[in-house]
Amino acid sequence: MTTERRYDIDWLRVIAIGLLLIYHIAVIFQPWALFIRFIKSEDSLENLWTPMTMLNVWRIPFLFYVSGMGLYFAMRKRNWKALLLERSKRILLPFVFGFFAICPLHVYIFQDYYNMPLSYYPSRGHLWFLGNIFAYVVLLSPLFFYLKKHNQGHFKKVLTKWMSNAVGPLSVSIFFVLEVVLVQPTLFEMYALTWHGFFIGLLAFFFGFLFVYSGITFWHTVTKWKWFYITLAAFLFALRHTGFGNISSLSLTAIESNCWIFGIFGLGYQYLNKPSAILSYLSQAAYPVYIIHMFVLYACSWVILPLNLNPWIQFIGVTGFTFLICYLIYEFILIRIPILRPVFGLKWSLKTKHQDNQIPEKEVKPHSI
Repeated sequence: MTTERRYDIDWLRVIAIGLLLIYHIAVIFQPWALFIRFIKSEDSLENLWTPMTMLNVWRIPFLFYVSGMGLYFAMRKRNWKALLLERSKRILLPFVFGFFAICPLHVYIFQDYYNMPLSYYPSRGHLWFLGNIFAYVVLLSPLFFYLKKHNQGHFKKVLTKWMSNAVGPLSVSIFFVLEVVLVQPTLFEMYALTWHGFFIGLLAFFFGFLFVYSGITFWHTVTKWKWFYITLAAFLFALRHTGFGNISSLSLTAIESNCWIFGIFGLGYQYLNKPSAILSYLSQAAYPVYIIHMFVLYACSWVILPLNLNPWIQFIGVTGFTFLICYLIYEFILIRIPILRPVFGLKWSLKTKHQDNQIPEKEVKPHSI
């Protein structure tokens, strides 16, 4: 298996998690936020949701694709026992810790904001994603190790050839269409704690692995055809946004989702596949920030929303303070207290902060989320 370092995948993962934070903050300013147990602003910004409706059909499948790609890199120098141990440390441990210690924090804040009785409520919350990822690792690792063993086999050659044209990557959308036809989700973007979210994540994780496994051909294809994918995605989004967002159009939405993702992969490979000190820092920070961001944005909302401010000022304030406080918690607590590092997805280390950020390039590997 190739050992080429893929900076673009790291960059895309960082960007996707940043967009996830903005998406969750935007939910606070929607009239239906309370129905999904988000703190709700009294002043809605419904126009803000238009770009979010474009984002929400590909943001989570994209992260599952990237996670499947991350598993490919994690398998390069590990057998199945070492892989399962490593994924347990990096995925299962933060998930279990978050279930009992992190997700209850934003539940407390929600209860206090609405003057509800305070109660301890362990929950998967936004960390459902990690639970799914670990399940996929357990389910698919036997197949992936078989493919790794037969890296020069007939399947690899056929897959590589199939990925050499624009139809190759796009053809996997057939499986995503079948998923929505069989599962019939109420909304395509209802991923959290649903069978739709589980199966669409399983497909994206599986094909993410296969895309990297197929070799450089896939990346050349999505780079060459990136504007075709993005144009098709934009056309399908326009259809959906102008009145085709009902159940009968979920198949089109599945295709739209993949077109956005393949276009973004092409842009990333062309423009982002280069090292930088900023990337090294952000790549390590993205995972723990993902874990803590919900209780931070709830806390910021608890402080800012009661103020008599313009809703756009509130949105900017919640966004700015959420990113700032996540940075401060990461920079001055999570990476400096060794016992906290593993439960937030960081490697156990007794190094100083400066030493920790100077990881040799050859040792840095794409994370799984």
